[in-house]
Amino acid sequence: MYSFSDSYKEAGVDITAGYESTELIKKHVARTRVPGVLTDIGGFGGLFAPDFAGMEEPVLVSGTDGVGTKLKAAFLTDRHNTIGIDAVAMCVNDIICAGAKPLFFLDYIACGKNIPLRIEQIVKGVADGCVQAGCALVGGETAEMPDFYPEDEYDIAGFAVGIVDKKKIISTEGQKAGDVLIAVRSSGLHSNGFSLVRKVFALNHQNISRHYSEIGQNLGDALLVPTKIYVKPILELISKVNVKGIANITGGGFFENIPRAIKDGLCANIDIANVKTLPIFDLIMETGKIPIRDMYNTFNMGVGMVIVTAPEDAERAIATLNAAGEESYVLGEISTGDEKIVVNGL
Repeated sequence: MYSFSDSYKEAGVDITAGYESTELIKKHVARTRVPGVLTDIGGFGGLFAPDFAGMEEPVLVSGTDGVGTKLKAAFLTDRHNTIGIDAVAMCVNDIICAGAKPLFFLDYIACGKNIPLRIEQIVKGVADGCVQAGCALVGGETAEMPDFYPEDEYDIAGFAVGIVDKKKIISTEGQKAGDVLIAVRSSGLHSNGFSLVRKVFALNHQNISRHYSEIGQNLGDALLVPTKIYVKPILELISKVNVKGIANITGGGFFENIPRAIKDGLCANIDIANVKTLPIFDLIMETGKIPIRDMYNTFNMGVGMVIVTAPEDAERAIATLNAAGEESYVLGEISTGDEKIVVNGL
């Protein structure tokens, strides 16, 4: 039997809503169960027994992130079933850059008012993301915080833990001039740059539903396209090709993220003519009159991941990614130099 507190409810926290939310999300959590999960949700901690078979030196790799102000688009459209995918993606796409397979994920949702059906939709998205990443949702927390958040708003963050054999950690050490940069297509904005997007369009309940012929859909649909989760295609890739570096193109765009996957003394040379820019980015740039360099320093511009391989491996890498359903193409190459990145054409 669940407990109940009239006094706490009068203060703005309905603990029975929390119990209802837990019941509603159980079926979604169950979909994410993978070998190694030892407990169901409801305990004080999620238990997971990793399989170290075939590994000489298992290394745990962790990542944490949130969704940022993309949440505002979810609030304006009252659509909450995909934002959890973004929360998972922002974490697992980071740890896959080390070559680590995600094992489990935990989320944290803070809200002004616990509305069980809305919490269920958020967690459904989290579960969908975990299924895409092949990891388990082993726990989480929903915090009802009246007077801290408006009743119709919330925040979501999470973290993921993955595993990789130490000798298989993706390293830049083997990079050299002449290596190839391969772009893996993004699904759209992913979960970055939304503060600028909201300013450009002065987002509100009315204009977020406006249809734009340039993108072939209404603005809300374009903004809420979930962040693509690259885990399974990248794991397939590194099982077949010697990958020398992986960059997840998140906040900071090309200029912040690609250098993180480039060895000191080398430079990523990219020509913007090679970038297959998605229409949403052209719309943002033209509507807001944003300088093109600022675009590349804020958004992914249609490139979700950048992979570094030897030139002799590039064709096979592209074929492997394309076969996994991820459009990829040659973006540039590595040269000597201390700048870390040069984007020609800006």
